[in-house]
Amino acid sequence: MTLEEVVIQERIERAQCTGKALEEVLVSAKTNECLTIGVYESAKVMNVDPDSVAFCVLAMDEEFQWDIALQIHFTLIQAFCFDNDISIVRVNDMQRLVELVGDKSEQLEDAHCVLITNPTDGSWEDPALEKLHLFCEESRSYNDWVPEITLPER
Repeated sequence: MTLEEVVIQERIERAQCTGKALEEVLVSAKTNECLTIGVYESAKVMNVDPDSVAFCVLAMDEEFQWDIALQIHFTLIQAFCFDNDISIVRVNDMQRLVELVGDKSEQLEDAHCVLITNPTDGSWEDPALEKLHLFCEESRSYNDWVPEITLPER
C-alpha cells in the first residue's frame, strides 16, 4: 500500500466515524430539544443569540444544487459561523438528515440547515459533539473549511 493509499484510507475511515458521531449528536439533540431546523429559523436564532449555537449542519441534494437563493443563504450562514467560531459541516443526503431530525407526523419542507443549540440550563453535553468539533478543527488545518460528512445508512 502506497502512502497516498494510506492517506485516502485514513480519510475514509475518519469520515465514517464522523458520520456516526453526527448521527449520534443529531438524535441526542432532538431528544433534548436542542435543534433548530430550517434556513430561516436558523438565521433567526443566529441573529438573536449566536452564543446558543453549538454546531451547524448544511444539507444539499441534487434537486437544490442549482438553487441560487439557497446557495446565497448557505454563503451567509457559513460566513456567520466562521465569524462566531461555530463549527459547520455539509451533508449530501438531505433525506437521511430529515429521517434523523424530522418528526414522523410532519413533513419537513426545509431541512437545508440544522442548528444544534445549547440548552438554556446547560445540562446537555455530548462527547460525540466534541468529536465533531475536533474533526472540523482538523479539517480547517487542511483548508477544508466546510467539510462534507456522509451520514451512515440505516
